[in-house]
This record gives sequence, structure tokens and C-alpha cells, in this order.
Amino acid sequence: MSENGLGGRIKDSVVGVLKGAGEVVQGAADATRDAVVGTLKGAGDVAGAVASTTSDVVKGAVTAVGEVGTGTFDTLKGVVIGIVKGVGEVATVTVGTISDIVRAAVKGTADVGGDVTSAAGGIAEGLITATKDTGVSVTEGASALGRSAIKGINDVGGDVIGASSSTVSGAIKGAQSIGADVLDAVRNTAKGLVSGAGDVGADVVDVTKGAISGAIGGAKEVGLSVEDAASAAASGAFEAAEAIGESAVRAVRDVAASGVEGVKAVIKGDKET
Repeated sequence: MSENGLGGRIKDSVVGVLKGAGEVVQGAADATRDAVVGTLKGAGDVAGAVASTTSDVVKGAVTAVGEVGTGTFDTLKGVVIGIVKGVGEVATVTVGTISDIVRAAVKGTADVGGDVTSAAGGIAEGLITATKDTGVSVTEGASALGRSAIKGINDVGGDVIGASSSTVSGAIKGAQSIGADVLDAVRNTAKGLVSGAGDVGADVVDVTKGAISGAIGGAKEVGLSVEDAASAAASGAFEAAEAIGESAVRAVRDVAASGVEGVKAVIKGDKET
């Protein structure tokens, strides 16, 4: 990462935000948005530049976190909000754009030795929060988030259970912050995670456990029924599993029936339960 390039500029900006007295999420979002707009306006192929720009921005931000020693979650949340807003000022944000941003953000975090599990939560919350300023619905955004997050985690060899949990938990907080249907966000994030697992051959059991765990943890944080949240995650995972195959369906059923953290999930739409 060049100290004089985009990543270096973001690093310096984020270090200033983390060391200052201002609000971290807003400060990171503002710095990122301005940098992304400036970079993409000079790009011939804006769509093609989104992933590389995201990766550079995230590398700079995570390097700043490492230098200061704190703030991974809030920094990544703010950075992702800023990226989505910046892209939206130059081009149209689509489901494909969201997928590129999430996967590149995970990779950028890993490339500089950042905590991918913690980052996944910040990325998720920032992404869902930012959908309110785009033409992408929370339902579409959550599904794209989950699918691209698990692909990114697979790319870097990250903790599938931990990252899946953080992703769903972050999606819950993001949905609540913009007044969206939280259970819909849970269901579709879990659906995306398991769909992504099917795409890359990740363990559906681990991804489902992580998704339900994140739903439970996130629900506790926002005062939502843990049973409802766990069931929404299991139902989304099951819907995705049906498109993968019978072994995936059995895996999701077994996890839901066995329970996660003492909570048994009810799969809506499963005629055998």
C-alpha cells in the first residue's frame, strides 16, 4: 500500500479520526466518501474500479486501526457507508456493486492482517445502513451481503462460523438503525451466507450455526426475540439449502433441531418439521 496513494491517504485520515474526539463512524464515512468520489470520477471504467478502490480504502483504514490499536468495527462500518455513498455519487449502486464492495472489503482486511471476524460485523452493519441511500432494497442487499461475505471469507481462509455470526449480527443492527424489517434482514443475510457456502463448497453446518448464533447475539443487543431471530436465520438458511441439494437441507434441519446456544429454531416453509 503506497503511503501517497489512496490507501495511504485513507490511513492518515482514519488515524486522525481515531485519535480525535469526533464520532468514528461519521468521520470514517466522510473521509472515505470524499476519497472514493475523487478516485472514481477519474476512472474510465467505474464499475471495474469499485473492487480495487474498496480494497485500497479498506487496507488503509485497517492499517490505521492497527496503528492506533482500536476501532475495527466502527471504522469498517463507517468506511463501507462512505464507499457506498461515494459510488452512488458517481454511478448507480446495484446488487453487483454491493457484492464487489463486501468481498473486496473482506480481502482488504485480511491483506493487512486485520481481524476479519470483527471486520465482517462492521462491514455488514455499514452495508445495510447504507442501502437507504440506494435503489437496492434491504432484502436484496442482505442477500448479496451474505453471499459475498462468505465468498470473501473463503477467499482468505477465515473463520467461517465467527464471520457468519458477525455478519448476521451486523445486519441486524444496520436494519434496526434505518427502521427496516429486522427479521427480513436476518432471513436474507442467512440465505445469502448459505447460498455462498454452496457456491464455494464451504461447510453448510458451520455457516448455519454461525448465522443462527449471530441472529441470537444481535437480537439480544437490540431487544428482539431470540427465538424469532434464530428461526428467521434458520428459515433463510433452509431456503438456500433447498437450492443446493438434499445434504444441505438435512444439515440445516439438524442444526435448527439441535439448537444453537440453547435456542431451537423453527424453520418456516419446511413441510417436514
